[in-house]
Amino acid sequence: MTYKSLLGIGLGGTIITALCCFTPVLVILLGALGLSAWLGWLDYVLLPALGLFVLITLYALYRRRQCTAEAKSS
Repeated sequence: MTYKSLLGIGLGGTIITALCCFTPVLVILLGALGLSAWLGWLDYVLLPALGLFVLITLYALYRRRQCTAEAKSS
């Protein structure tokens, strides 16, 4: 995987997960669908997912820095 695809996945996942964590998007959606019983486990899934996507983004930025440093030295 290139750093560009990792960066896209990381940023996209971080934005979507942050919207679901910090705004009531999933609460409204699950309530409208009649699945409000699932709201109890939402924090157990969303917070680790947010951390994972932030780590993927940081790793992609690290790889981008490495690639640009190698290109400059060549």
